[in-house]
Amino acid sequence: MSGGAVLGWDMGAALQLGAALGLSPLIIAELLPPIEAVMVRKTNEEATGSGSLEGFDA
Repeated sequence: MSGGAVLGWDMGAALQLGAALGLSPLIIAELLPPIEAVMVRKTNEEATGSGSLEGFDA
């Protein structure tokens, strides 16, 4: 990666996607932040090459 990093998701889009899938806004608001945190961390790890392949079959 060349000096950039993922900081977060477009939460408005994520909320609209959840609503389109018929999910309760309360459930989306509860579950989305912890999921976003893990995904952002993992995306940045993989982009910088510091992510592990644990759990993936080669």
